[in-house]
Amino acid sequence: MLNYVWSIMILAGIVVAAFNGRLPDVTNATIESAKEAVTICITMLGILSMWTGLTKIAEDSGLIDVLTQKMSPIVHNLFPSVPKNSMAIKYISTNIIANMLGLGWAATPAGLKAMEELQKLNKKKDTATKAMCMFLIVNMSSLQIVSINILAYRSQYNSANPSEIVGPGLLATIFSTIIGVLICKIFESWSKE
Repeated sequence: MLNYVWSIMILAGIVVAAFNGRLPDVTNATIESAKEAVTICITMLGILSMWTGLTKIAEDSGLIDVLTQKMSPIVHNLFPSVPKNSMAIKYISTNIIANMLGLGWAATPAGLKAMEELQKLNKKKDTATKAMCMFLIVNMSSLQIVSINILAYRSQYNSANPSEIVGPGLLATIFSTIIGVLICKIFESWSKE
């Protein structure tokens, strides 16, 4: 559906530009945007490679396991129905850690694995469990200490101080995570299960 919306918007823009004699502007903007997109992709590829590599090193060195242990009281309070020895706990913790570092792309594989493990614990395979819903809320609210993506974009566009968004971003994500968890807990208390 979204593809149709974008296609219509692009075609409408080209038609309006043609009628207004601004088709050369559209051509120039298309070329400049393509060049800019490649530049951003190369920049993000470098950042992605570095952080994915560091995440793999952290996993291989046992740092993820240590951080999982440190986070276990919080994780077990958020997901009381998940057994402590379940692989879901490790994947949930890895996802949270990656999101806290602003590495959404590195958090995705752990998030998918966490959902697979949570589904194995699910008695009603066609209905999401409370743990699944809570995980989605925590994942979507994405508490971030630092947003690597935004810092990279701001650096790419020559921001005078790319890191000035770290504080406001941290406050916003703390607030969104707390509110999301509270609302999820309220709905859990209303649930009849």
